[in-house]
Amino acid sequence: MVTVIDVSEEGFATEVLDRSETMPVVVDFWAGWCGPCRALGPVLEEATKDRAVVLAKVDAEACPNLAAYYQVHGIPAVKVFRRREVVAQFVGARPAAYVAGFLDDLAPPELEELVAAGDEASLRRAVELDRRRADAAVALAEILHRRGEDAEALAVLKPAGGGFRADGLAARIRLEAAEDSELTAAFGALDAGETERGLDLLLDVLARTGDGEDSGAGGDPAAGPPAAEVRRAVVSVLDGLGFGHPLAAELRRRVAKPAS
Repeated sequence: MVTVIDVSEEGFATEVLDRSETMPVVVDFWAGWCGPCRALGPVLEEATKDRAVVLAKVDAEACPNLAAYYQVHGIPAVKVFRRREVVAQFVGARPAAYVAGFLDDLAPPELEELVAAGDEASLRRAVELDRRRADAAVALAEILHRRGEDAEALAVLKPAGGGFRADGLAARIRLEAAEDSELTAAFGALDAGETERGLDLLLDVLARTGDGEDSGAGGDPAAGPPAAEVRRAVVSVLDGLGFGHPLAAELRRRVAKPAS
């Protein structure tokens, strides 16, 4: 029987991200004043009660940082987390048949088993089954990247783009091609487990490139790598730490773009 839980910003990392390592977590971003939210809530509860999932309710008004972080632009917004990634989503109140079909289509058992196996052959098969499956694409791209097969890694990541980890790994691969000594040091620190030092170095590079999305791109090479790419690499690392991690919270404020 499905578990229905109310989740706060403080509990999101444990109740949603950590739990999603072992089972899908269906997150319903809602608000008390929202009529469509009140209509969708019982439909979600009914559709999930016979499935091996957790239904997490997040009050978007009470959790504005979460809503902003996961780009909730309208409610109700439903996002399914698997292995800490958003793997499926929809916005707006939907009829019971749609919600049931949405949940049925999340992932066939074979795909889940392949992703859980984690070896290259299994991940290749998983990507064949669903090229948009971010956790499989990222895991396979990481294997390819470690072997220096960056062109193939980028090709694997492209259909799964739009998530923090996929976009961040693609950005890192492109940034490494720039052969910037500060970036090399930053990525080396991250690979060595020196997360705080690696992030500090990346933020130093970001400060050098400036805040414009196109800083360093197509202009003076001395301006450094594109700021947008560095920002994607930073956000990917922060996402890996988890929403509630104290280091992530502190550095997220530093990487946030200033209001124009």
